[in-house]
Amino acid sequence: MKILIIQQRYGIGDMVIFLPYIHAISKKFGYPVSLLSKKSSKAGDILGEDSHIDEIITLDKEKDGLGGFFKLSNELKKRKFDKVFIFNSSLRYNLIAKFSGIKSIHQYPLFRSKDNIVHSAKIFTENVIDQIVSTEPNLKIKNTNNNFDKSLKHICLGISASGPTKRWDINNYIKLCRELIKIKKCKFYLAAGKEDVHLINIFKNSEIGENCISFEKLSIKETLPIIKNCDCYIGSDTGFAHLSVGLGVKALTLFMDSPVMAYGKYSSRMTVVEPEGEKDSTTHNTLGKDKISFKEVLIKANKILN
Repeated sequence: MKILIIQQRYGIGDMVIFLPYIHAISKKFGYPVSLLSKKSSKAGDILGEDSHIDEIITLDKEKDGLGGFFKLSNELKKRKFDKVFIFNSSLRYNLIAKFSGIKSIHQYPLFRSKDNIVHSAKIFTENVIDQIVSTEPNLKIKNTNNNFDKSLKHICLGISASGPTKRWDINNYIKLCRELIKIKKCKFYLAAGKEDVHLINIFKNSEIGENCISFEKLSIKETLPIIKNCDCYIGSDTGFAHLSVGLGVKALTLFMDSPVMAYGKYSSRMTVVEPEGEKDSTTHNTLGKDKISFKEVLIKANKILN
């Protein structure tokens, strides 16, 4: 049986959140599935070693518009899928599935209004496979060698974010690290890319700099074994936070301007910090990066590390 799953959201975090449902469908039917996803989700990097994934088909600009509709339909038709599970309510993907000759189409209700992505995916999957599905993601990688110094606490720091309103000030992270190393010897891994070199350099040039390693020259795939062997993640609501919980690592995630109820409550491994005055209410346009309590972050970080 050939099964296609369509998960077209942009983010790495989105892909991690949908993992339990991808795995559940694969297990229910006893076959690895093909996954249609956007390049920005980094599915190729994070799911390349997952036995439940047979193939990753990338959604790119060539598959947009009217021409892209037929290009994608023809591409899928060649693969002769028996079933498709569409994790959205788009009429476009419904029609693409039909033009591709897929007989069994499972999809969210068409023209559905937006709601919590975790709840929608869970309800949809459970209704289709008639089983309860845990929301805890399990990101599978083969390279899990741990040569880390056991006398240290290894902390992945999510110092970057998708935008300035979601990014805690870099000096707060430096101050936090200063406090943490007063209690325990630590090594810090700066979870940021080439576009964040200015933040990385500030950190490297601080008194904590000699205790840190940067991810700036690494691919997402290359960071996975490092994150896997960290004691915890501390940082913004980024893809690295979600990769951490997917890899079984506890994450202290700072929500400043993104929906905490959608992205912060699906895993028991994730502890959240919201701006002062918010309680399960942080969302887009909260603009609370200057209202994150340093004291709360420090207390929760120490609790996780201990």
